[in-house]
Amino acid sequence: MKDNELIQLFFDRDEHAISSTAEQYGKYCMYIADNILPSREDSEECVNDAYVTLWNTIPPHNPESLKGYLARVVRNAALSMLRKINAKKRGSGVVDEIIDELSEAETDTPESITDAKMMGELINGFVEGLEKQQRIIFVKRYWYLCPSKQIAKECDMSVANVNMTLHRLRQQLKNYLEQEGFNV
Repeated sequence: MKDNELIQLFFDRDEHAISSTAEQYGKYCMYIADNILPSREDSEECVNDAYVTLWNTIPPHNPESLKGYLARVVRNAALSMLRKINAKKRGSGVVDEIIDELSEAETDTPESITDAKMMGELINGFVEGLEKQQRIIFVKRYWYLCPSKQIAKECDMSVANVNMTLHRLRQQLKNYLEQEGFNV
C-alpha cells in the first residue's frame, strides 16, 4: 500500500490504518527504537505509542512522507522514553554521549539561531553534500543513534575508522556552519 493510501485511511478514520501502517513500516520502526532503547519491550511500547500518535495527529497533519513522519515520531518517542529511563537511573547514556559528540560542531550562542528550520535546512544541505558512505555513517549515528560498532559492521569498516570518520564529519559540519555565518 502506498503512503498516500495509508494517510487516507487515517483521514477516513479507518480502523485498518494502524494495522496497515504497522504491517508496512513495523520493522523499520523497531529498527529505530531498538537502536535507542535498552530493551525490546521498551521498543515495542514506543512503537505502539507512535501508532497512537499517528492516529491522533493525522488529521489535521497531512505528511508528504508517512515513512519520514513516522520515523520522526518513533525517534522522538524513543528519545523521550530513554530520557525517562536515564533519569530514573541517573546515568548519562547514549543520548548524552551523542549530544557531547555534536557539541563539537555546536554554535557558541544557540540563542542567536532564531530559526530552527533554517538550521535544519543547513544540516540537510551538509548531509546531502557528503559522499554516500559518509552520509550513511552520519545518518546512522546521529539520526538512528547506532553505536559505532554496529555502523562498522554494517559498513564493513573498523570501529576506529568509523570513529575517525565521525570526528572528521563533525569538524566539517563545524566548518560548514561557520561558512554559513554561525559563530562556532
